Amino acid sequence: MREALLTQSMLPVTNDECALFLDFDGTLVDIAERPDAVVLDPALPEVLTRLEERLGGALAIISGRPINFLDGQFGASLFDTAGLHGLEHRIAGRLMLCDPDDHPDLRAAIERLEEVVSSKPGVLIEDKGCSVAVHWRQAPQEKDFALATAHAAVEALGSSYRVQHGKAVAEILPAAAGKGAVIEKFLQHPPYRGRRPIFIGDDLTDENGFKMVNALGGLSVRIGAGETVARERLGTPSDLRKSLSRWAREGSLPFNWTSDT
Repeated sequence: MREALLTQSMLPVTNDECALFLDFDGTLVDIAERPDAVVLDPALPEVLTRLEERLGGALAIISGRPINFLDGQFGASLFDTAGLHGLEHRIAGRLMLCDPDDHPDLRAAIERLEEVVSSKPGVLIEDKGCSVAVHWRQAPQEKDFALATAHAAVEALGSSYRVQHGKAVAEILPAAAGKGAVIEKFLQHPPYRGRRPIFIGDDLTDENGFKMVNALGGLSVRIGAGETVARERLGTPSDLRKSLSRWAREGSLPFNWTSDT
């Protein structure tokens, strides 16, 4: 492995030239054993608020979680957000939510999934309304079962849905959903329009976003190990939080992020 410093030629030079997009799980917060057990650093909302001000508002959370869950985590800080891998979003206060009633076949599939996994302790169904995730982090021996279950459900649903793989999770969601597409959507609206994107994520669910950002001449950063198309890498969510805090406090982009790619 080699260690290299990001240079000014790799990043926008000033805050008003870049737009920052941040994944949530495994990026801003550490991965938890259960989806409902994540813990947000209490200092993070203020850090992101200060950084949002430095970026002229061009900061957004891009997550597989629903927006209402993310808002509950950040409290009074209502950041621009894309939830459910882009199925819903809020840009400059304009909110577009996904209606579960628009997906009756998926709703029926979720009921069947809950019945199927009920005999498998540790395999969890996370109902997100317009998507559903099958988790096996607490039962790693059930990985093959969980994957087969998710793929069988998608096969029954048809081509309008797909499986998104992640860390000990397989999520069933509408085929049109993807972080790359919603990042591109954000970049078509003020205050993001005309800026170079920076997207930071940690998982297979973020690779689509990395590809889009790379194609647009931006910067992609992967948190942690694993094969990736991201151009740069940072060790842990804690490392990222420290870098974001310094960026918010000092106003200069954190050129000391390191890469082992």
